[in-house]
Formats: sequence, C-alpha cells, structure tokens
Amino acid sequence: MNFEIEGRVALVTGASKGIGRAIATELAREGARVAIASRSLEALAPVADEIGATAFAHDNADVDRAAGLVEAVNGALGPIQILVTNTGGPPSNEDPLGNTREEWEEAYRALVLGPLELIRAALPAMRERNFGRIVNVASLSVREPVQGLMLSNSHRAATLSAFKTLARDLAGEGITLNTVLPGRIATDRAYALAGGREQAETTAATEVPARRLGQPEELAAAVAFLCSTRASYITGTALLVDGGLTHLV
Repeated sequence: MNFEIEGRVALVTGASKGIGRAIATELAREGARVAIASRSLEALAPVADEIGATAFAHDNADVDRAAGLVEAVNGALGPIQILVTNTGGPPSNEDPLGNTREEWEEAYRALVLGPLELIRAALPAMRERNFGRIVNVASLSVREPVQGLMLSNSHRAATLSAFKTLARDLAGEGITLNTVLPGRIATDRAYALAGGREQAETTAATEVPARRLGQPEELAAAVAFLCSTRASYITGTALLVDGGLTHLV
C-alpha cells in the first residue's frame, strides 16, 4: 500500500530508541523527511545517520521549548505535516500514592502538556495546508490500568481525552489526531518493568494471547498507516496494538 507521505515533513519525539526509533525508521522508509528529537543528541546521532533523519535535542517535559523545536524543524526541513508524540514512561511505584508531587508534575508536563504544546505550535502550518496527521503513543494502561504505573495510567488517560476533544474540533480541516495503545512491546522499558528480558519474554508467552512480545516495528507500521493519506477518515481513535492482551472492548 502506498501511504502517500513521500516528501512530507514528520517530527517524531522520543526517537533515540525503542518505539520512537522504529516509528521514525518506518516513516523514513515511506519517504517522509523525518526530524527526530530526544534529550540527547549523542543518542540520536546513530539513528539519524542510519535512516537519513535530522536530529534535534528536546526534553518532552520542557514545555516552554516546544514551540522552539517546531520552529527549528520548520526552518530546517519545512513545515511539519506529521507529528508523532512519543514519550517514555515515568517512574513506576508499587504504592499508588507513593510518588512525590514533583514526580506527578514532571509526568504531567511530559505526558500531557508536552504533546499539547507541540500540537499548538504545529497546527498553523497544518491548517494552512489543510493536512495534518498527529499520533500519540500512549499505552494499553488507559484501558486497563497497570499495577505500579499510577503516573502513566493517570496522565496518559488525560492525553487520550485531550486528543479526542481536538480530533472533533479539527476533523473538518484535514487534520487527524489518533492514539496508539501499545501492549507488551520488546523495549528496554518493558524489560525493566518485568525484571529482565528473559522474564518479559517468558511472561508474555503465557499471558499474551499472541504468545509473545510485540516488536517495535509492528507498532510502527500501525502508526505509519495512521499518518497516511489513506487514513484520512480515521480520527479520534485509540488503536490497541497488544496481541490480544486487553480484555475490555
């Protein structure tokens, strides 16, 4: 299938590894001009070299610099038409009330305010061209809260609602907003939460109906489709990519 995004400018945050890197790679493979962002330019350098992307340093929690990132990408590559907001998970804690106020506020900036400020900055160019694809990488925890992930459970659910609200407002302007909900994907984060790679793979084999961890590339393929011109009538959705793990419909 031709996604018809060749030449379009895409920005992917949290792209130095894992899910973000896989999404950036897939968009570049489809011919998009890709900008990748992460806190460390050093970590981004090999990704940029491998896929032909342009790297920018950005901390998703630094909401005051979101507009500056969009401006820098617009200046280097052209107006952003595809925006993928991907942010690593905040600290886990088995005590649901065990996180400090500072941790709550940091997670709110990174998971809620950060994506919204990037959208605010990118929207004028999308509106001018009557085309925009915005995808947020969340988690299945917004459907079924995960034990020990109070911060992620709470804030990612808030962003999902914000995306649904914006999707209805922008649907008539050729701009779509969707969310992907990864299940157990083979990333460093998943390994850490499970207590190691071997344990993560063993548990997935027994608990996930697909009997394995998902691969970042499988999630990236779903994101690439949502960024395509073919997905123009899909907006305000939350797509599970979880191998059948989630029980709720």
